[in-house]
Amino acid sequence: MFSTRSRRRLAAVAAAVLAAPLLWFATSGISQAAAAVPAKDWLHVQGNQILDEAGNPVWLTGANWFGFNAGERVFHGLWSANLTEVTRSMADRGINLVRVPISTQLLLEWKAGQAAVPSGVNTYANPELTGKTTLEVFDAFLALCERYGMKVLLDVHSAEADNSGHVYPVWYKGSVTPELFYQAWEWVAQRYRTNDTLVAMDVKNEPHGRPGESPRAKWDSSTDVDNFKNTCQTAGRRILAINPDVLILCEGVEVYPKDGVSWSSTDGKTYDNVWWGANLRGVRDHPVDLGANQDQLVYSPHDYGPLVYEQPWFAKPFDKASLTADVWTPNWLYVHDSNTAPLLVGEWGGRLGQDARQDRWMTALRDLIVEKRLHQTFWVLNPNSGDTGGLLLDDWKTWDEQKYALLKPALWQYGGRFVSLDHQVPLGGAGSSTGISLAARYGGGVEPSTSPSTSVPPSGACGATYTQTSAWSGGFQGEVTIRNTGTTPGRAWTATWTFPAGTSVASLWNGVLSSTGTAVTVRNVAHNGTLGAGAGTSFGFVGSGPAVTPAITCALS
Repeated sequence: MFSTRSRRRLAAVAAAVLAAPLLWFATSGISQAAAAVPAKDWLHVQGNQILDEAGNPVWLTGANWFGFNAGERVFHGLWSANLTEVTRSMADRGINLVRVPISTQLLLEWKAGQAAVPSGVNTYANPELTGKTTLEVFDAFLALCERYGMKVLLDVHSAEADNSGHVYPVWYKGSVTPELFYQAWEWVAQRYRTNDTLVAMDVKNEPHGRPGESPRAKWDSSTDVDNFKNTCQTAGRRILAINPDVLILCEGVEVYPKDGVSWSSTDGKTYDNVWWGANLRGVRDHPVDLGANQDQLVYSPHDYGPLVYEQPWFAKPFDKASLTADVWTPNWLYVHDSNTAPLLVGEWGGRLGQDARQDRWMTALRDLIVEKRLHQTFWVLNPNSGDTGGLLLDDWKTWDEQKYALLKPALWQYGGRFVSLDHQVPLGGAGSSTGISLAARYGGGVEPSTSPSTSVPPSGACGATYTQTSAWSGGFQGEVTIRNTGTTPGRAWTATWTFPAGTSVASLWNGVLSSTGTAVTVRNVAHNGTLGAGAGTSFGFVGSGPAVTPAITCALS
């Protein structure tokens, strides 16, 4: 039986089918019938995927830009850089989501009508911001994101407007009470409830604290004031009561008690310890419950390398496999692998070329993000981030090309173009040469002429088309579209091909993989096996080794 929320979603899609003139075929394996391009860009969750309103999987891949959380109460860099130019450069470079840290104190000032004109804006460089308050600058940024096809994730980074406010372990401090924290989020939800540029809310950045410290954040099923699981759940429900379509991100904590140990223990050896906000071990026994709006929940860990802090796992030889087994899977990756919920790695990044271990860690996490298609926002755009540096150099205009080259494979690309999270606007804006819209990605527009696709003659009533969506040193990503080219429905499909020696499938989604040597076979999963005449579905994979264009055959039964 469908829930009320499911019926509302289906009704919205059906209404869009009748209203919109542009029809397209969804190739996600979730919706096979012709459907209209959604008029809105709200997102929701199914298993470990984030989907658009038509049921197509999307990939949120972006970066952080801080400043609204700090004493300046506005983006850092506007003291010399132009807001429009920086925003457009992010879109042109493939950033489809910007995580914006902010403080509860500033939100409460906005709520009370106390927004001030910031001193941190150079109006010679930003004449369009002359006389604008901090709230008006934020709204101007949202309008630019809409123009350039980007979406925004708002993150309460600290209770107080303080450059070091994130160091305080919990979400309440001084005059900022837990109740005012909730009310600040409700004000945001109410003000932007119809604005689908602001698509997600990260309830609180990096709750943390170690055993014996006070205050500190814990995770259990109590309603204690320091229980972040209850706090994120409560905030999420109060936000969703106002806007049921926004994504709610819940980060983890720092420590979690080992089996048989209670939170009253002050012995650090009885806890599993990881980065601030990255310990999601408690989700297994104490998951966040958003009630009727559970399909808006995303968990969001953070992860860093040894140049930020010398964690114990960096003191011994490590690689992607050991980090996955020893750190990432037990603390947060299991949430994705068990199909419990999507993950968005809200912060990861750092300096390159200074420490071989740092470079190895960052490459390993980048490869995991690409392999698993984890959502991510890179830390950070700002060059003034002391322990990580930024994607921009100190002039706030020039990109660090080495760091960007590392990040680029983890940005959503299709056919050589970056993909927007906006159905109507290509990433980079109208006329962009580097981006496409979400509708174009799923057939509602003209695909880029640079798309490296090859069509294979159909086998029986089945046709297979391969597209290489991105490539990097030592790997690549591809997508295979399976289409029923006959006149009768099919109930199951199989795709086969052979790779040359040295190339293999590292991971695959929306299909069941089996391989013998270089021979690859992919069969449908339960939700995408049935294909009506003319209908199609797709599966994707990450390849290891030299990028090749496989000759794929498929069969329907």
